[in-house]
Amino acid sequence: MSNARAEAVDALEGRLGHVFNDKTLLERALTHASVSEGASPGAHGPRDNERLEFLGDRVLGLLTAERLSRDFPTADEGELSSSLHALVDKSACARVGEALDVGPALRLSPGETKTGGRRKAGVIADAVEAILAAVYLDGGLEAARGVFDRAWAEELAAPPSRTVTNPKSALQEWAQGQSKPLPAYRIADRTGSDHAPTFTVEVSVAGIAPLTAQGRSRQEAEKAAATALLKREGVI
Repeated sequence: MSNARAEAVDALEGRLGHVFNDKTLLERALTHASVSEGASPGAHGPRDNERLEFLGDRVLGLLTAERLSRDFPTADEGELSSSLHALVDKSACARVGEALDVGPALRLSPGETKTGGRRKAGVIADAVEAILAAVYLDGGLEAARGVFDRAWAEELAAPPSRTVTNPKSALQEWAQGQSKPLPAYRIADRTGSDHAPTFTVEVSVAGIAPLTAQGRSRQEAEKAAATALLKREGVI
């Protein structure tokens, strides 16, 4: 490990607020899969962070659900689900990783480094999930909770609408949480030329007034309608 990277890893550990008993867990969490590319089967190469990422995703989901349930005791299941998905998605994890300055501490292949891997949102997001899993394995759920509370503080304070990246899924989850049928979408109008159309889509959920929105494609209009309905109903 270079001196610069060693210093970056030490600094990251400080920002996490957790001193690892097993430093190899943190090193593994910071090791991108590109480091092992080309290794022959059975070779004793470095272990990457993909399995830790899998575990970290589940740890993050549990801690987020726990925190939302505590902080919003009157919220219904649909509202909690919408907020949970916004807090655990890759965009949120990438922002957390950027705030922690994870990039300089990552272990990447030369090729991944040359293509800007230390700044790639996906690489950073995956490492953040892996780091949370490493903390959990090293210090247990209480240690992971402490890191989560510190690292996700800004995300938890942000309006949910900032991080809702899939409004159709959020609307579906909200409707299910209200024990309603799935939202229905229909094209109410289509104007413009074939190469530059404008779609007007109506979204409806049983028991509440429908709403329409426009977009340059059917998918874009459906997302706009779902977002508008979520905002009107006070979900985001």
